[in-house]
Amino acid sequence: MDNSYIKIPSPMNSSVQLKVIRGHFATSHSHITCYVDITTMKSRCSEAHNVATLLATRYSFNTPVDTIVCMDGTEVIGTFLAEELTKSGILSLNAHKTIYVVSPEYGTNGRILFRDNMQMAIRGKNVLVLLGSITTGKSLQSITESLEYYQAKISGAAALFSAIDSIGDVHVISAFRASDVPDFKSYRHHECPLCKAGVKIDALANSYGYSVL
Repeated sequence: MDNSYIKIPSPMNSSVQLKVIRGHFATSHSHITCYVDITTMKSRCSEAHNVATLLATRYSFNTPVDTIVCMDGTEVIGTFLAEELTKSGILSLNAHKTIYVVSPEYGTNGRILFRDNMQMAIRGKNVLVLLGSITTGKSLQSITESLEYYQAKISGAAALFSAIDSIGDVHVISAFRASDVPDFKSYRHHECPLCKAGVKIDALANSYGYSVL
């Protein structure tokens, strides 16, 4: 694996750049040929603000947002996104006319959990799910099913990087798509041509980072 990054600027805002490492990576749902590193977009205020502004321009302002549920450590971006959507006049049905920004807990079975005191931000609310990256959509599907258990109304999903446009009825907006990343491929575990060719896995990866094997 070559640890050097390739930086890919967004065509809509050159100050928003995606860092990519080529290799053979295994995620919980697939094998991928490029790891997209979104660490600084999630943790640097200037980058988080820039990507939030970009995502806000891609969101349909006819769709209300009462709550942003932040996954994969995207709370900083979620806060800026709430601010940008509010400034742009996005409809919120909350009595105080502002958007909740929350993160879930995880139960022992891996499903998301909201304590009783946090459910006022979820039950009956129009929820936008914010993720770091989406490859197959299975994690997003699991998240939306958990939110629907709490009687949330899913407004849509936003991600820094997404290889899909939608999952079921949930539309995905993203700062970067798979077509923006040269040579990005995703395969089911048992269909990976790299594995079949004897190419060893370089690292295990998820939205939080990667661990070299």
